[in-house]
Amino acid sequence: MIQSLTLSHPTGTITGSIKLPASKSEANRALIIAALAGGKSKLHNLSEANDTQLLQRLLKSDAKVVDAEDAGTVMRFLTAYYAVTGQEKTLTGTERMCQRPIKVLVDALRELGASIDYLQEEGYPPLKIGNFKSTGKKKLTVRSDVSSQYISALLMVAPLLPEGLELELKGKISSRPYIEMTLSLMRHFGADANFESNTILVPHQKYKPAVFHVESDWSAASYWYSIVALAKDAEVTLLGLKENSFQGDSAIVAIMDRLGVYTTFTKEGIKLIKKHCEKNVAFDFSDCPDLAQTIVALCASLGVTLELTGLESLRIKETDRIQALQIEVLALGTSLEEISPGVFRMKPGIINKQDLAFRTYQDHRMAMAFAPIALLQPVQIQEPSVVRKSYPRFWQDMEKVGFEVRHSN
Repeated sequence: MIQSLTLSHPTGTITGSIKLPASKSEANRALIIAALAGGKSKLHNLSEANDTQLLQRLLKSDAKVVDAEDAGTVMRFLTAYYAVTGQEKTLTGTERMCQRPIKVLVDALRELGASIDYLQEEGYPPLKIGNFKSTGKKKLTVRSDVSSQYISALLMVAPLLPEGLELELKGKISSRPYIEMTLSLMRHFGADANFESNTILVPHQKYKPAVFHVESDWSAASYWYSIVALAKDAEVTLLGLKENSFQGDSAIVAIMDRLGVYTTFTKEGIKLIKKHCEKNVAFDFSDCPDLAQTIVALCASLGVTLELTGLESLRIKETDRIQALQIEVLALGTSLEEISPGVFRMKPGIINKQDLAFRTYQDHRMAMAFAPIALLQPVQIQEPSVVRKSYPRFWQDMEKVGFEVRHSN
């Protein structure tokens, strides 16, 4: 297994056209809904990301013990899918996955009639899922400030419930665009749903098989925005993105307009061109938490003063992403400090290390967020294979635009 790679770029000038991987967020939702619609749908451009390939395999598997590995959507979506379809399964994952909470989702499913037991620590996987016997309950109140994936998991199975589901979201809604994406996909497959204020109403109904083409991944696009911003000169085309996207991470367009990248939409996707960068910015990542690492690493490298809010869900991702960022930006001569509850600030620093090495914490986004810094000086990325989770071709795509990638054991 490759333990690290070293990245550098001889010229700092970037030009090229990149075919991005498909969105695993869209693909994984489409896979669950297509299964609930009877399995006759035609899904095109499914993501090559490990999370999506894994979900495809598990949905076809008759195994009684199911390993969701390190995939949060797979764990949460399958918990609801197996529970409401009455499949007897033991659902487990990696050591880190079994440390990520699932109590909010399990409590809600139990109220609806699911049989779910914890096999180890209360509130965490692994889970023993049994028969489903509807309680006839229609209305649920669910915390919405932890993870939108719990809500999406409940919504996708809601049409199968005898009474449908009225879901009241309690508290600040985390990652709202992902909930909207789920509802849009449900409607694409023939299920009506209404989202007003903090309440979502889904009637009892049947999904209809449909044809669906998965869009390219805006989260993956964010790393190319960072590359363009850090390059001496750049013009990059990213294929397969749409202006009217279901994906919340399309917010990167507006964010990067302030951080040095202009976006033009074309028939094929988008064109990125380097422009002036602001030196003092503030962003709320409540709707797009997966962009936070990219922006922190970029601002630390550009010498931009950055204020961040909306990071609550980062504590329960593949790693504690806030803590990981706080450790890794130290190498860039700066610090990420919580100046008041939920508000973080990072001031410009000076990169004073000749040999920059970044740990990835078993987190694909840590690897890709810090990789573009190689445009400024060579960097070492530890455990680079983590990118297989969402963007398996990332290192090869970097080579296509002139990065030198040297692997070592």
